Amino acid sequence: MARSSLYYQPAGESEENLMLMRLIDEEYTRRPFYGSRRMTVWLREQGYEVNRKRVSRLMEVMGIAAVYPKPKLSQPGAGHKIYPYLLEGVEVTRANQVWSTDITYIRMAAGFVYLVAVMDWFSRFVLSWALSVTLDLGFCVEALKRALRRGRPEIFNSDQGSQFTSEKFTGILESRSIAVSMDGRGRCLDNIFIERLWRSLKYEEVYLRDYARVAEAQTGIGVWFQFYNHERPHQSLGYRTPARLYLA
Repeated sequence: MARSSLYYQPAGESEENLMLMRLIDEEYTRRPFYGSRRMTVWLREQGYEVNRKRVSRLMEVMGIAAVYPKPKLSQPGAGHKIYPYLLEGVEVTRANQVWSTDITYIRMAAGFVYLVAVMDWFSRFVLSWALSVTLDLGFCVEALKRALRRGRPEIFNSDQGSQFTSEKFTGILESRSIAVSMDGRGRCLDNIFIERLWRSLKYEEVYLRDYARVAEAQTGIGVWFQFYNHERPHQSLGYRTPARLYLA
């Protein structure tokens, strides 16, 4: 768990904004192609008088953006190097060939936290994960280092978010001779496996709970990831578990 999580305080948003964020999170999980414009229309249809500026700000706080081709898919850190997308036409046929990472918003009873995970593409095995109360770099580096204790991929893919374009994050990969790949702007399906992971996690765990403390979220999500890796069969894997493929 990120050190900052031990000192968690409910997020500084009004109760109304936290309620709107819960609604946005649920609708975005159902329809990840909704941007702020469509999300604003949907909220108004539910009876909430909101404008697009407010919805856009809340989506930014949540760290989410519509999954569809658009001019700016993500916001890299100023001055940071952007790496090419290396997975065009690549057939992923073995474990530790390609890993990827992403961040998602996790709602709580009063506030929210962020979750990052590192996944092996071939097996869908979740190699590591970490929670944080802020979108800082630390919890992403923590998750990366923990994943690298399990093995070393040939290619590591991410979006162009500032956490993943930082010199500290990419430096860890390059120091181990791991090729860095980043989703190109306008590419909407490069991280589809982790998007599916988030959907399953939220429907099967997060939306069934109202975590009061970060420790509860840590425990619940940890139990679910254990189930996901070792017990939950995947149709796309021939009804095998991720662990069966990754640890074979």
